[in-house]
Amino acid sequence: MKELVSILALAITAAAPLTAQNNGKIDETGLAFLQEMEDTLGLLAYAVVNDSLAEHRFGACREMIPRLVKALKVENSFNYPFESLKSVSIQYPRDSSFRIFSWQLYVDENDYRYYGAIQMNTPELKLYPLIDRSFTVENPESAVLGPDNWYGAVYYNLLDFKTPDGDKAYLLFGFDGNSFFRKRKLIDVLRFNEDGPAFGAPVFVHEGNQRKHRVLREYSAEVSTRCNYDELLEMVIFDHLIQMNGPYGEGLNNYPDGSYEAYRLQGGLWTHIDKVFNQVSDEAPRPAPILDNRTKDIFGKQ
Repeated sequence: MKELVSILALAITAAAPLTAQNNGKIDETGLAFLQEMEDTLGLLAYAVVNDSLAEHRFGACREMIPRLVKALKVENSFNYPFESLKSVSIQYPRDSSFRIFSWQLYVDENDYRYYGAIQMNTPELKLYPLIDRSFTVENPESAVLGPDNWYGAVYYNLLDFKTPDGDKAYLLFGFDGNSFFRKRKLIDVLRFNEDGPAFGAPVFVHEGNQRKHRVLREYSAEVSTRCNYDELLEMVIFDHLIQMNGPYGEGLNNYPDGSYEAYRLQGGLWTHIDKVFNQVSDEAPRPAPILDNRTKDIFGKQ
């Protein structure tokens, strides 16, 4: 595992800065190279997540890291979407000022490791490696972390907002496989300062003005939970969890009870709301009425 971390850090550090990005276009030679690299990276990324043998997953991850960095060295590579990398999450803010790569390596049933990098959209290629040190962070909900001690996750959404000081920041919604019986979803905060990216900020406000730097939601692997921004409601919606004894002797575990909590942005801070809806339902309301997108009526006719 230490070897993989070293490969990631060395490969990305060696790549930045490299070339100037002039008109934003990728020339024919660069495009052909990126397409060739994408085919290889797609196969490796699939093996990292899906191969049944641990040595094959580790080997694929070891091969993928320097190949990805080599691809990103192509001038204007920021504008290449890497659409075939289905096992790698690539998230962009609305202003496309950067993009963040993240992926998961399954070690064993109780150990998952995460890899990532932030590529800035600048005239010169600039990459920040993200080194997963979540297993060393004692109080993750009150910690400010750097890229070298990142709380690793696969990000599935990104939302920009302004802090109380008027600075731009981003909510990162991520998944952490954690262990066999317990999974986690998290809401992290990404900011950029003179030294580069920083994770975590005291913007989540609870009763009594208690602050969190990031939010962790641990729940039973038996269930699925919601934790995402709802554009219609303009809030971060997530399941309210209650503790119950797990059915497989794992002890107390967290399960959704059908009600929902939220965070609403107020003056640059995300204020906690204990209960969003009066009714209790099996799942959160959909962003839009389900029948609005139907192609057939209730009788099955077009």
